[in-house]
Amino acid sequence: MMSYQTPIPTEIRLHQKSRKMDIAFEDGLSCELTCEFLRVFSPSAEVRGHSADQAVLQFGKADVNIEKVDPVGTYAICLHFDDGHNTGIYSWDWLYHLCKNRDQLWSEYLSELEAAGKKRFPTENAVQ
Repeated sequence: MMSYQTPIPTEIRLHQKSRKMDIAFEDGLSCELTCEFLRVFSPSAEVRGHSADQAVLQFGKADVNIEKVDPVGTYAICLHFDDGHNTGIYSWDWLYHLCKNRDQLWSEYLSELEAAGKKRFPTENAVQ
């Protein structure tokens, strides 16, 4: 459920060619999120699990793109990625969190990838 304090997006614009999404909120916060970032931070149970210890590290998603954006009521969007993932419901709360904390989240993600010996690009994960 959306928090009453969470600003509502005033604009969500997908740029498929550059694989980025621009999001602007009514409080003036705006950000650019890559499709990769949105994919690895999907709020779905498939990615986040039902608890923190069930989260599944996403890797090899650097080339992922968003094919379609569907509204979910008046509180969220569902993103359809070209790798078949489409089960995450991105609430305004979650999108605001991602925008506000983008740099820290990305840094932590890159550290987790390194610790796990995984790479952002699919071909880099292949066994040589």
